[in-house]
Amino acid sequence: MTEPAVRTAPTFELTAAERAEIRDLLDTAFEGDFADEDWEHALGGVHVLIRDADGLLIAHGSVVQRRVLHADRSYRAGYVEGVAVRADHRRGGLGHRVMAALEHVIDAAHDFGALSASDAGAALYAARGWQIWPGRLTALGPDGPLPLPEEEGSTYVRPAAGHPLPGPAHALAFDWRNGDLL
Repeated sequence: MTEPAVRTAPTFELTAAERAEIRDLLDTAFEGDFADEDWEHALGGVHVLIRDADGLLIAHGSVVQRRVLHADRSYRAGYVEGVAVRADHRRGGLGHRVMAALEHVIDAAHDFGALSASDAGAALYAARGWQIWPGRLTALGPDGPLPLPEEEGSTYVRPAAGHPLPGPAHALAFDWRNGDLL
């Protein structure tokens, strides 16, 4: 049996029907805990889609660019969003295939990768070499930096090919967005 093909596509190449399929998959996979802001966060970058032999979307993930300040530098971070596998296709390696494709995008276009892991997803990211960020986290809010202590311990980072990770002595300060900041 042939493995389902992995397709990568920027958001602008997705049809309205494909965007609706992705949103349905995410709503189902996150059991209704996927807000409109979460959907907005998953758009504007590069998507990875895997379909079964019948054309059903069975796995998705996306990577979007976020600006992250650290010490005296602004980094181009590839932020992973909306990683999901249909419940009846889990534990078959599809999550690893989605992440491998997203990591390829991060390696080719970003300084490092970052993501906020759910308890259910943390083992996948750790198995792929992602590390919990050991330093402080902030967001650059409308009124200045906003500490994010509740995100510490669940935010993972991964160096892009040929790039070192920023050092943990200084906070990672992520750009502002509506909804969950990380």
